[in-house]
Amino acid sequence: MPEPPPDLLRRPFRGSEALRQGLLTRGQLRTSAWRRLRPDVYVAADRAVTHLTRADAVALVAPPQAVFGGRTAAVRHGARHLAGPDDPVEVVLPPGIRWHPTSGVLVRTASLDGDVVTDGRWCWTTPTRTALDLVRRGPEDEAVVLLDQLVLTGVADLAAVRAAAVALPRCRGSAQARRVTTLADGLAESPQETRLRLLLVRSGLPAPVAQHVVRHGSRFVARVDFAWPDCRLALEYDGTWHGEREQFARDRERLNRLLAAGWRVVFVTARDLYRPQELVARVAANLAA
Repeated sequence: MPEPPPDLLRRPFRGSEALRQGLLTRGQLRTSAWRRLRPDVYVAADRAVTHLTRADAVALVAPPQAVFGGRTAAVRHGARHLAGPDDPVEVVLPPGIRWHPTSGVLVRTASLDGDVVTDGRWCWTTPTRTALDLVRRGPEDEAVVLLDQLVLTGVADLAAVRAAAVALPRCRGSAQARRVTTLADGLAESPQETRLRLLLVRSGLPAPVAQHVVRHGSRFVARVDFAWPDCRLALEYDGTWHGEREQFARDRERLNRLLAAGWRVVFVTARDLYRPQELVARVAANLAA
């Protein structure tokens, strides 16, 4: 029996098709060299299984009109952190097409209106349509977090998504899409920064400037997460990675530069976000000072 062709080793394949073409025997297909991803769909056992691998497997058995959407489309556009191998593959079907897959696939029916791109093998929703579909569902604050991350990673353009949300006809999730696109700013460098910004926006405090560049004269000092420049007050979200030794030293050097430039810094941790009233009171006291 000849060696399996390279395509069989690179990506998922239909077992029945490999048997029909004589690329494998039934005995070979049942060996530990292959991993079964779905009924009649296999992949080489030594290949890392990612969310896109799962989507490749779904594409082999989905109706030809199927389009990948939601988080699967976002991953395909480059936001690889938004879905892992255990997350369901999201598929959009046009009205009138029915499909009842086995577990691991989330199917929605929606008109696609041409919001589709393809590489000849896959079809998936455009960046703007992908973002718009995602922010229309789920908790509102988490939708803002998600949109900020899509903008940060370059998957979506915030102005384009806002315009698309405004143009949406009245439908399920359209009101939330408009609120979410108004609340997002695309500047947060982490989900926690978005959550912190939403807390500040709703607190009644003066609105901070996100990702503010601090200068002392003409000299660059630092870029801070949030700032009230008139008060020379900075607010920094302190994630766990700041505890690494080299990063700790860089953070202290940066803090010293801010202090030397006459700025005060309030640090916020994940624990503070669970005590919002105390956090807001602390920021307010520093602003008043």
